[in-house]
Amino acid sequence: MTKERLISLDVFRGFTILLMTIVNNPGSWATVYPPLLHSDWNGCTPTDLVFPFFIFIMGVAVSFAMPTKTFDNNTFNKIMVRSLRMFCLGVFFNFFGKIQLFGLEGIPLLVGRLAITIGVGYALMGNFSLKNKTYLMLSILGAYLFLAFSGIEAYHDVRLLGVLQRIGIVYFVITLLYLKTTQKMQAIVALVILLGYWGIMTLVPVPGIGLANLEKGTNLASCMDGILLKDHVWTVTKTWDPEGILSTIPAIASGIIGLLIGQLLNRPLPKIEIAKKMGIAGISLIALALLWSIAFPLNKSLWTSSFVLYTSGLAILSLTLFYYVIDIANYKKWTKLFLIWGINPMIVFFFSEIIPQGLEMIQFKNPEIPSKQINLQSYLYEFWIAPFFNNPMTASLAGALIYATIWSLILWTFYKHKLIFKV
Repeated sequence: MTKERLISLDVFRGFTILLMTIVNNPGSWATVYPPLLHSDWNGCTPTDLVFPFFIFIMGVAVSFAMPTKTFDNNTFNKIMVRSLRMFCLGVFFNFFGKIQLFGLEGIPLLVGRLAITIGVGYALMGNFSLKNKTYLMLSILGAYLFLAFSGIEAYHDVRLLGVLQRIGIVYFVITLLYLKTTQKMQAIVALVILLGYWGIMTLVPVPGIGLANLEKGTNLASCMDGILLKDHVWTVTKTWDPEGILSTIPAIASGIIGLLIGQLLNRPLPKIEIAKKMGIAGISLIALALLWSIAFPLNKSLWTSSFVLYTSGLAILSLTLFYYVIDIANYKKWTKLFLIWGINPMIVFFFSEIIPQGLEMIQFKNPEIPSKQINLQSYLYEFWIAPFFNNPMTASLAGALIYATIWSLILWTFYKHKLIFKV
């Protein structure tokens, strides 16, 4: 049994996924407005809010998906399978660019990769029985692990963690917490996680490095990634992962805060009273985060405790604003664009990671420099978009907005035909 959808939550989710699509798909990564880039290390830009907002939103949604707390073997299996399906979808992004097929190259290889993509996407987002979902998920997960650790050169350094993987892990933990504990216990778990992570990161010596520190590449979280994941980390960093093992633990606290807000929204209180409580909670968390950041800086890659509180506070205030305008003031005419994004986030997540990789595989002679190759993504931007703008940053943003517009048309079609893709 699920509770009636909270439109403001769907709109908030849609706003967040739309922002994610824009920041992840600039016309050119060389010319991007600073707010649309992640912080280099400490700090928090608008782009850094996207991921924690998703985890917060997921936490809020759990109590709406399961308003009646019933826990049995079947419920546990559903939670586990959904979590692992999300994990497997995320891992596939990292495999896509490494898939080799019988020595194929260029367009034939792209066609083969896209065929596999459709098969995997259908297996992990198709509406099957729980038994079939389990078999398909385990088969795909087993294939990933075999390829990653088989010694095959093409897959020896494939990344195993990432955004959807972290979301899947957090979903599993917070859903079990929701079903098996009280709100008081959930709050205590979140507090223990945040304080414990602070202590571990600032007090525990780093093996092979020395004293505890919070610097890039030499902190305890980075060290654990290097030891446990070895080569299977983000290719940009090479030795550690921004969605690594240790830094996933405080992300659970982000989900728990969303979980607590979701339960507040389900309480039999006047809506304006709920909005006031949310506003106070949001402001309090931001104030506490800024104070804590003096000793434990805001840092997305480390997912520091101050970052958890700061982003959760902003997420609460954002949801409060949407909740007041949509669910209290009943002003909904403007929401359609965000709504069509908010009810179908998984399909955007999946293919927004695949499409750019596919476009980069389509290469041909550069019209301006015939001796060099250019891929289709670069060609579309450099010849169809950039020439119309004097400011290269504006051109890059325009490329992202055009991409988001195309997705809006696709999602509108899905919305009209009541097509919703879920894991």
